[in-house]
Amino acid sequence: MSAGVPEPSGTATSDLTLDVDGHVAVLTLARPAKLNAITPAMALELRRLVDELNATRDVRCVVLTGAGERAFCVGSDVGELATYDSPWAFGNRSDYGDSLRALRLPVVVAVNGYAYGGGLELAMAGDVRIASSTATFSAPEIKLGWIGGSGQSALLAHNVGPSNAALMLLTGDPVDAAQALAWGLVSQVTAPEDLLPTARELAGRIAERAPVAAQTAKRNLHAAYSMPLDQAIRYERDLQTICFATEDAAEGRTAFAERRRPRFQGR
Repeated sequence: MSAGVPEPSGTATSDLTLDVDGHVAVLTLARPAKLNAITPAMALELRRLVDELNATRDVRCVVLTGAGERAFCVGSDVGELATYDSPWAFGNRSDYGDSLRALRLPVVVAVNGYAYGGGLELAMAGDVRIASSTATFSAPEIKLGWIGGSGQSALLAHNVGPSNAALMLLTGDPVDAAQALAWGLVSQVTAPEDLLPTARELAGRIAERAPVAAQTAKRNLHAAYSMPLDQAIRYERDLQTICFATEDAAEGRTAFAERRRPRFQGR
């Protein structure tokens, strides 16, 4: 942990909880009665927790999930949208997708039910997605007269291809977990009872890797989305050079020569 930086707390608010176990934190959207719809207060709290997680070296990977069996997240609480006094205020709100994308740590998303609208955007803001067999994914905003606003179109096109993205965006109809797996929207589908243990196990494996390298790999992947190939390769090589100079890289080489597990410190 960085000097003077507190360890992330075990709880956040009643609607958003953070549980830390070793190097893995589980962040849970906890409004199951409202299908984990996100209020403006929850969006602000998520931003605070992201800043807290970015400031500590204790947590190395985050699992994001929703409470209950019905929903991961159905996006913004529509009933709260009336609290914005103008479209300008709405457009300048604290966006939870932006907040999650600002998290430097790898994020494993465990989708346990509906991932609709902003919930779909939030899932795509993570790095690896695992779904329960009961999960469904939808961009339903078009049925209400608007479209998504947190990278929905761009992220869908990257994840499922332009035609499948158009199908979801123009109909607003849901896609089940099996179809999401076939399209590449998720990496794995599990039985409902196996979802969180599987996500935790994967997060634990990621947390065993060199933290600087893991965060750099995430940054490199995101940058590659918007770069031509030659620029992306040059950027990757620069990041590789930075990683190669770390104490963890030296430890990795030493551990390999000594045929033992490396002891990474995030330096």
